[in-house]
Amino acid sequence: MKEYQSLSHTRWDCKYHVVFIPKRRKKKLFGALRRHLGEMLHELAAHKESKIVEGHLMGDHVHMCLSIPPKYAVSNVVGYLKGKSAIQIARRFGGRQKNFTGENFWARGYFVSTVGLDEAIVRAYIRAQEEEDERYDQMRLPMA
Repeated sequence: MKEYQSLSHTRWDCKYHVVFIPKRRKKKLFGALRRHLGEMLHELAAHKESKIVEGHLMGDHVHMCLSIPPKYAVSNVVGYLKGKSAIQIARRFGGRQKNFTGENFWARGYFVSTVGLDEAIVRAYIRAQEEEDERYDQMRLPMA
């Protein structure tokens, strides 16, 4: 039987596949930032009673399988993750200590899809992202 989570009057299993990118899809997610960002996103998700079930950071985008309680809107949680992480990135890696209005590390939009009963397939897809991108890049290389 499936493991459901509980709130005071609700049993739930709400999972979403979420993808978002840095501004202009620049390959910024590497090195110290990459090591710190995973931990940071897990911590920020916990602030909204959410959990990152599966996640993978690519050089130019983030894939996550997020478990979000039904009392929160998906846009609220994703906006919180992107906004607060942009501030922490500016503080830790950009040398800024205050005046964080208008920090734009992430692009405005994001992709979201409900996971439903295909959770195992979505989690495997997220895990295999790096290999899939490399395979796709190899297919696009021009033959000399």
